[in-house]
Amino acid sequence: MHMIKRTVTPQIIHRTLLPQDFSLSTWESVLPYFEKLSAQEIIDLHSLEDFCKNRSELESYLSENFAWRYIKMSCDNQNENLQQSYQQFVNEIMPNASVFDDAWNKKVIDSGLSDQVQTKGFSIMLRSLKKSIEIFREENIPLFTELQNLESQYGALTGALMVEIDGVEKTLQQASAYLESTDRGVREAVYRKVAAQRLSIKDELNTLYSELIGKRNQVALQAGFENFRDFSFASLGRFDYTPNDCFEFHEAVEKTIKPILNELAAKRKKALGIDSLRPWDKSVDPLGRKPLKPFKTGEELLEKTIRVFDHLDPFLGDCLREMVKLDRFDLDSRKGKNPGGYNYPLEETGFPFIFMNAAGQVRDMVTLLHEGGHAVHSILTKELSLNAFRNFPSEVAELASMSMELITMDEWDIYFENPEDAKRAKIKHLEDILETLPWVATIDAFQHWIYENPDHTLAQREEKWNEILARFADQMTDWTGLEEIKSHVWQKQLHLYEVPFYYIEYAIAQLGALAVWRNYCQNPKLALSNYLEALSIGYTEPIKAIYAKAGIEFNFSEGYIAELMSFLAEKIKNLEES
Repeated sequence: MHMIKRTVTPQIIHRTLLPQDFSLSTWESVLPYFEKLSAQEIIDLHSLEDFCKNRSELESYLSENFAWRYIKMSCDNQNENLQQSYQQFVNEIMPNASVFDDAWNKKVIDSGLSDQVQTKGFSIMLRSLKKSIEIFREENIPLFTELQNLESQYGALTGALMVEIDGVEKTLQQASAYLESTDRGVREAVYRKVAAQRLSIKDELNTLYSELIGKRNQVALQAGFENFRDFSFASLGRFDYTPNDCFEFHEAVEKTIKPILNELAAKRKKALGIDSLRPWDKSVDPLGRKPLKPFKTGEELLEKTIRVFDHLDPFLGDCLREMVKLDRFDLDSRKGKNPGGYNYPLEETGFPFIFMNAAGQVRDMVTLLHEGGHAVHSILTKELSLNAFRNFPSEVAELASMSMELITMDEWDIYFENPEDAKRAKIKHLEDILETLPWVATIDAFQHWIYENPDHTLAQREEKWNEILARFADQMTDWTGLEEIKSHVWQKQLHLYEVPFYYIEYAIAQLGALAVWRNYCQNPKLALSNYLEALSIGYTEPIKAIYAKAGIEFNFSEGYIAELMSFLAEKIKNLEES
């Protein structure tokens, strides 16, 4: 099997509709190009394809302009000018642009020519256009604007939280590193400080979430749906599975993975030699070894990750090197920075931006490998002719990132001087996957209930959260005296606030990534080639076909999950015994 020779081409912007030097200032500045596109007639296949290319160009420009506003705001969320710039786009550009979207979708469909287009991927784009027409309601435009503004409040509220440790102010991300301390007293003290900070804004976050639920429900009802969950499945383009498939996944996780969690928790409790396993005992090394330190600074983390990518395939390292040249990284945690991490595609220039809050932990290392997988995906697809082909569903996007975490594991020695430390990091990561799948099921099940019951009270919300958490979490962790913390731990999940229902994808893709890794363990060259080939497709084929191209199944049945968990458990055991 010969790997396809891939090279990274520098960013080049070609415009035909917009002037090469166009710069968005106000809605009025870009309106003439919306009107010009609207006036473009579709009389034959050539003019239809020309219209779609011009639309793609305009949308790609606007997407990147918005992206930079969001990126800059999340890097400095206390800067009022950056907040205003972001809000200007949300309040002025988005509502006006969305009116044209529906008309353009109808123009393509009403031309009667769309079914004749032979371009690969056009039929996939068409089904999304038809679904958009089906769910579009002009009266929802102002609601989407209100929702966007509300969603941005989550980062501002949580990003401002700080704790003092040893006389030094730390972000919550930096403080979490202390939960790996071998001193149990230190772990507990830091855990309680972080929890107290989160609880200090619990009422604001509850109020914010209630507002979001109310407005999202209104959007769904106005679009003719029974609830926001059903609207979300349509708007997210979930053509390949249903809510019932999600419920089956929840049951499968409860049956196949929860027992493993209980075993791991019991093993941890015994190794630590403690009477009760508390939440602050979950991250420390159970054998009392010092916390792993794969890097000290974001710069060092990036340099090592580029070397890891090079060992896999020089093309992968080149992707990150080009991003360094373009200044597309903000990695270190600091005050006034949004929590979390992301890879934000920049649709016009093709090279994305990676944002994260590195604090020297293994999970930060994994985060950059994860976001690096997203970045490679963006770069592999940047030459696809239409932006619709580059906007892949999350089930595919997360397959790219989660597979990268696993197929790089043979190169993790690069992060550690001691091979034993690399082995520890691998075991920790694989055990984290076992923790992640039930957590995804927890958050997903919570969202299904939330939007099936939008008029619930805060007391009902809290009761249901605790019920769902108990369904999927291990039964060994002792929350005595921490009931309020436990009842509000869902508030740390930004997806609930910013991207509702975007979470089950992590589980679906995690199963896919385990299957990619299983293939990689058997035949590295073939598995890597299939993986990169699948990513290069973008969204020009259905999800199941993309998974098949990667050499895996799109499957999250109980039997398949059990099979992959058996493989995962075997890998952990082999590492422990090596």
